[in-house]
Amino acid sequence: MTPRFYVVGGAVRDALLGLPAADRDWVAVGTTPEELLALGYRPVGKDFPVFIHPQTGEEVALARTERKTARGYRGFTIHAAPEVTLEEDLARRDLTINAIAQAEDGTLVDPHGGRRDLAARVLRHVSDAFVEDPVRLLRLARLAARFPQFSVAPETLALLKQMVAHGEVDALVPERLWQELSRGLMAECPRRMFEVLRECGALARLLPELDRLWGVPQPAEHHPEVDTGVHLMWVLDCAAALHAPLPVRWACLVHDLGKGATPRELWPRHLGHEARGARLAAALAERLRVPNDCRELAEVAAREHGHVHRSGEFGAAALVRLLERCDAWRRPRRFEALLLACECDARGRAGLQDRPYPQRARLLEALRLTQAVDATAAAQAAMDRGERGPAIGQAVLQARIAALAGFLAGTPGLPAAP
Repeated sequence: MTPRFYVVGGAVRDALLGLPAADRDWVAVGTTPEELLALGYRPVGKDFPVFIHPQTGEEVALARTERKTARGYRGFTIHAAPEVTLEEDLARRDLTINAIAQAEDGTLVDPHGGRRDLAARVLRHVSDAFVEDPVRLLRLARLAARFPQFSVAPETLALLKQMVAHGEVDALVPERLWQELSRGLMAECPRRMFEVLRECGALARLLPELDRLWGVPQPAEHHPEVDTGVHLMWVLDCAAALHAPLPVRWACLVHDLGKGATPRELWPRHLGHEARGARLAAALAERLRVPNDCRELAEVAAREHGHVHRSGEFGAAALVRLLERCDAWRRPRRFEALLLACECDARGRAGLQDRPYPQRARLLEALRLTQAVDATAAAQAAMDRGERGPAIGQAVLQARIAALAGFLAGTPGLPAAP
């Protein structure tokens, strides 16, 4: 039997949508590992036969079927053999729009109506086998963020709810959850990922700290949208509009977790939510094994965003203390990322998306001026005066405070955005 090769999955989908070509994945039908090795293909992968094309470097997988044998995304037995047909391989895929194949001559094979659903902008499962792999639920939510104009088919949403009710999502490991979350956060419309997860009930199981923010009120004078969960979605919209990097988007997502722990009798005020939020953000990052750059920025943002918003009211000493708490002199890039996250928070409010955020420019200038202070000279002068230990550090801080005094004398106070 002569091997037949087909492009499958996202590359076909994106080409039909007129999007730039992504990496192509191929499936080989009617062949064996030995035949591909003889043609110069290089084997990779442990769970099922995947090979690398000797010239293009593209992945080629043998056509295969899957049988569910245990809970979770690893609980499958793989069967790859020359008699497995292309249609059988496509039937195991998650969504109809990902179950289209293209032959080498350009012919499309679409047994599940993927082109129809592309035209209708619908995310629809291929078969009830969708429920067997909990990662599919995450991938669907992530695709909803990438393609926000697509809706989820009602019958597919019902399957998602069934997966949650039967505990399939509980088998997801932190690494896979973070992988899909991070990709969804960087998509065109990250709010859609969380809307889908919340609608099917998965958000409450996977990220309960986040889910409980819906229904928590905030002071209407600062938050026209009132609801904390709704506010978070506005903040993510702003982060996407400003093309913020992943650490900033993660910080935007978790900066208000502390409001979900405010006792009801204290609503809508949330005194102390910053410290609570920093602890919750740290615990969540530990659970999901979030990378350090995301984890550290999120903790600083949760703790300091209120102070950054109100920094227009600060004098020189308070500004220097803020810069010190944020470790701005040692980590200036992270401080810049913090200010971007705070701007997204301030503008992520109903009707306030276009308002200016002068705090960002003011604090960057404060950082520049204090960076210009010769800390070594200030420390040496203190030692020459006979000062030792903490007094030397205080002398450096005083030099930085003095550097800001003239700047602030000619700068009017700025409006707060608590």
